[in-house]
Amino acid sequence: MKSIRIAIGQVNTAVGDIKGNCSIITDFIKRAEDENVDIISFPELAVTGYPPEDLLLRPQFIKDNIDALNSLREKTGKIAVVAGFVQRHGNCIYNSAAILYAGKIISVYRKILLPNYGVFDEKRYFTAGRENPVFEISGFCFGVTICEDIWHEKGPVHQQALKGAQLVININASPYHCGKTEEREEIVRKHCMENNIYLCYTNLEGGQDELLFDGNSFISDSKGKIINRAEGFKEQLLITDIPAGRTKKEKTAAVNIPHEISPGKKAVPISRFVRPSMEKEVYTGLLTGLRDYTSKNGFKKTAIGLSGGIDSSLVAAIAADSMGSQNVTGVFMPSRYTSEESREDANLLAKNLGIELLEIPIEPLFTSYLNTLQPVFKGKNADTTEENIQARIRGNILMAISNKFGHLVLITGNKSEMSVGYSTLYGDMAGGFGVIKDVYKTLVYKLAEYRNSIEQVIPERVLTKAPTAELRYGQKDQDTLPPYEILDAILKEYIEKERGLKQIIESGFDSKTVKQVIAMVDRSEYKRRQSPPGIKITPKAFGRDRRIPITNLYRT
Repeated sequence: MKSIRIAIGQVNTAVGDIKGNCSIITDFIKRAEDENVDIISFPELAVTGYPPEDLLLRPQFIKDNIDALNSLREKTGKIAVVAGFVQRHGNCIYNSAAILYAGKIISVYRKILLPNYGVFDEKRYFTAGRENPVFEISGFCFGVTICEDIWHEKGPVHQQALKGAQLVININASPYHCGKTEEREEIVRKHCMENNIYLCYTNLEGGQDELLFDGNSFISDSKGKIINRAEGFKEQLLITDIPAGRTKKEKTAAVNIPHEISPGKKAVPISRFVRPSMEKEVYTGLLTGLRDYTSKNGFKKTAIGLSGGIDSSLVAAIAADSMGSQNVTGVFMPSRYTSEESREDANLLAKNLGIELLEIPIEPLFTSYLNTLQPVFKGKNADTTEENIQARIRGNILMAISNKFGHLVLITGNKSEMSVGYSTLYGDMAGGFGVIKDVYKTLVYKLAEYRNSIEQVIPERVLTKAPTAELRYGQKDQDTLPPYEILDAILKEYIEKERGLKQIIESGFDSKTVKQVIAMVDRSEYKRRQSPPGIKITPKAFGRDRRIPITNLYRT
């Protein structure tokens, strides 16, 4: 049986780098031509990068992207190319896919279903498309859709199948979170089985600000079985042969692409994919997010405040693995409350990772602060004020190193701490990027254990000692917080599942603890609004995913 060769260009683009993005696309097209590919697809808005946000309000940006598409068109030969770009028509712009062939724009598909939830805000910019064209190559009929278009049962995919499509190419810029891969696969499986089609799921790879795109592109057959898959968090040209025999479907008028499928091509090997563990997947994603944030924004080196604790140890390991040990500087800043064990653990971590470690005591500065403020604070007992002064001294030191040497300061706060305000503005929140900002404390431990399963770099004691900020004698996190296993479970109910006080209590949690946690989350919104961006890995991250008013008198 004759087959048609499909390729997925799983590429890593950068928002606004229109020329660079088109260069990547061109390179993948040439590679696909060398493999006798018939159709190659690239991600949603591959020309502009995703999401371009308010760059879309600039007419010159739209023009540059259209000019780039025309230049890309001129470089296409005997291979059909599907690539995402922004189309302008009158006063409207569309999230579109261009179908290019032999130097021509054969047709354009406009995204019909525009998402406007979570991190998506597409109705702010785009007009929805209305047409559902199908295309034909040597009697083989296929359709093209964009991202959200496949998330509705009787949507564009179904309509294209009714018009005779044997394959639907769906181009995406689908952000990652834990469990998202399985969600996509289930949606695609249903479409394939219900419509008797193959589906090519093409996804973007790489980091863009807070968003992480995992790739994990794949092709599913008409029975819903995945027959080929790209690796996650990696650029890849994925090539698959699928049957091109005519079906019994009645075809309506299709846009013809004058390409003849070459007979007798040697079959391409199928990727043997093994799904990684959750910990490996998240760790790899964090490496990708940090790598792309630093490289795309021109940062060469990072600085991290090392405390000898689990959070800073994990961030340092991720930074060393992502950027290279030679590009990471750890800064240990002991005070009168710092234990000898913390110093030993910070030094051992730095040695294991091969990173530079600076030791800058903060005691002289802390004493100076206390002496300066003593007349003002006279008669007042020590409290969190003095604790926060230490955190802010450390933040100042890290930012001074950043200013002097150009290092990007990585904050080390996790999602559990960010949720309940267990962090200090202009202190441990001072920095440019939050690698584990969306990682719950319980997952921090699992990721550290995963990293140590590859090579023991995080000292064992860091994994077993009680978490502490060491801002007063004998301090432990659990003095003011519930155990992290309980805290994280409540936070997931409240933040990600949007459940209220009564619902969470009815699910089995202690009412006093739930009330305490919810109150801490609610009153910490102003802090989170001032925190640096961080990598999203959960279904609902703080920031663009969860937009709660700071001034908010509603209580659940």
